[in-house]
Parts: sequence; C-alpha cells; structure tokens
Amino acid sequence: MLGLIRKAFAGRRVFLTGHTGFKGGWLSLWLKHLGAEVYGYALAPDTTPNLFTLAKVGDHLDSTVGDIRDADALHRALVRARPDIVLHLAAQPLVRLSYREPVATFATNVMGTAHLLDAVRTVDSARAVLVVSSDKCYDNRPGKLPPDGFRETDAMGGTDPYSASKGCTELVVESWRASFFPPERIAEHGVAVASARAGNVIGGGDWAEDRLIPDMIRAFAQDQSALIRNPAAVRPWQHVLEPLWGYLLLTARLLQHDPADATGWNFGPDNRDALPVAKVADALCRHWGDTARWHTDTPTGAVLHEAEQLRLDCTQARARLGWQPVCPLPDALERTAQWYREVRHGADAAALCLAQIAAQEAAIATLGRPA
Repeated sequence: MLGLIRKAFAGRRVFLTGHTGFKGGWLSLWLKHLGAEVYGYALAPDTTPNLFTLAKVGDHLDSTVGDIRDADALHRALVRARPDIVLHLAAQPLVRLSYREPVATFATNVMGTAHLLDAVRTVDSARAVLVVSSDKCYDNRPGKLPPDGFRETDAMGGTDPYSASKGCTELVVESWRASFFPPERIAEHGVAVASARAGNVIGGGDWAEDRLIPDMIRAFAQDQSALIRNPAAVRPWQHVLEPLWGYLLLTARLLQHDPADATGWNFGPDNRDALPVAKVADALCRHWGDTARWHTDTPTGAVLHEAEQLRLDCTQARARLGWQPVCPLPDALERTAQWYREVRHGADAAALCLAQIAAQEAAIATLGRPA
C-alpha cells in the first residue's frame, strides 16, 4: 500500500485547498515528502501560532492566499496549477463558530465545494478529485446511531449549522459526480470524484478555538485548569495522520479509475477509540504531567446543540482499500503531547512532523495487502 501511494504522488501536480490549516499543513508536508509538486490555495492562517508558519509549510510548495468563496480566483489558481490531483480540505471547520456565522459557514463549506468542482470541469489535466467533509455529515438524531457507527450509505443530515453544511457538501459532491463526472462513464471524462469523512482528529499544530486538545494545551501552558464544556460526549478520536493516509491511499486508487471507488468513504478509528471527552482529557493530563488538570461547569447561557454520540463504520475502507488505523489513541495522545511540549521548548516543528510521518509510514509498511 505504501508503494502504491509513493508511486501515485511522486512527481504529480497536486492542487490542495486548505493547506494553511491543521490537517492541510500536515498533508502538505507529507505530499512534499512523497515527491509531489504541491499548489496550495487557502486563506491566511487564522491563529497565532499556527502549523503553517511554525513548520515553514509555505517554503515547500506554491502557495496562493485566496478564498474558496471567490469562484473566479479559485478557478484561476486551478487553471494555473494544471493539477493531476485535486484535494479539497478548505472549510469552516468549527461547530460553535457555525452558530455565530451560519451563512458564512454554508457559503464556505457548500458553495466553496461547488465552486471547486465546477472549476475542475474546465481543467483537462485533473484525473482524481477528493473532497474531505466530516463525520458530522450524517443525520445523527438522538437514539438513531447504528451499533457499529454510521456507514457511507446512511442518510446525510445535521442539526447545527456546521453539521448541516457538511451534509450539504456531500450532496454537492454527489450531484456534480452524477451530473458531470459519472463513474460509469469515467473512460470518457477521465475524472474520478470521491469524498472522505473522518473522525475527530488530534495532533500537534492545532490551535483552533473550541477544540478539546488546543484548549487544554493553552491552559496547561499557562498553568491553568482547562475548561471542558461537554465531558460526557463520545467522539471517534484519531491522530491526524490516520485519515490522511486514508486520503492518500484512496486518491492513489482513484487514479486507477475503477468506477466503484468514486463514492463516499469513512476513515475513522477503531470503536475502542470512540471515548468520552472526559477520558481523553484525563489521558492528556497524564501525558502532559506537571500540574495539568481540567474542570467543567454548568452553562449559564443557551446550550448549543452537539450530538452526544458519534462513531463511524469503516468496513468499506478496510475491505476494499486495505486501510486501517495504525496509531491507537493512547499513542496518538502521547505523540500529541510530545509535539506541543517539544515545540514549546524550541524544537523544530517541521522535523517533529516529518519524524511522526516516518513513524506512520513504518506502521503502514507492516500491514498486509487487502483481500
């Protein structure tokens, strides 16, 4: 599998949206490590510090600062890049921000995706397109979570603006795929379009607001107790490199133009790693050491809706791609705490990322081939 990935990306022109973000920064470094020629398109980083700056991600790719809501600018950047591969990660990724800015969230996540897919129609170089959405795209009503988690064929939905926008994103992908890139006619149009849905990713380099790990790291750095807003919520936690290697493997398969691969895919952790927030917070405190601690309190204002339970069924990716998690949650938390601690003490962020990428590749190399 690792050989397939390396062969697929070495020397390829890759157009990557969202390269200034957390997942996009890690993916940019991995793509460069694989020998890809990367063209990034995204807004400037929105936190200080940020992975893009600390790891000098922009030094290793062609970076364009732009908004995916600007269809003309996005189209120009795509045409200039003439990519073989398009990876769409740019998004408004925060649930609580979506309540404050619902229209902007839909404009970015839904229309931004439509702008990108429509631009791909005018670029004859593209051979594979992967749109990254979210595990929150599913219609996760109370009491309706399947025992093994959501499967790719389950209904899209979402109550909060963020989740609903991700469900809509998946509908946009399905519409453009069926209308303009039908898998059964891939020999004619030559473009395989798929989507990927991942769990709650953790790892070094994330400083976004209202996310568990960044919020805790900020508190620890100031010797404060971290405030946890929903300790009972269960989420499918995984290290950022877990879904990323799924994206890379899926994209490599898309380049082979098997119509069956042009669909939606889940990349989540083992069910044992779907844990309550409180257990993850306790584990991070142990890995950080010192006086790391957390607390919760009773909300005084309106309670914003977030699903209490969320899991993904990744049988399809395991059976058809041979993908599987290789970094259990305890290891992921240890890697994450180590990254933040070492960067705080002056370590080279890019070197830490590349070392963890090398460890991920070593783990992938031990896996057998799919049946």
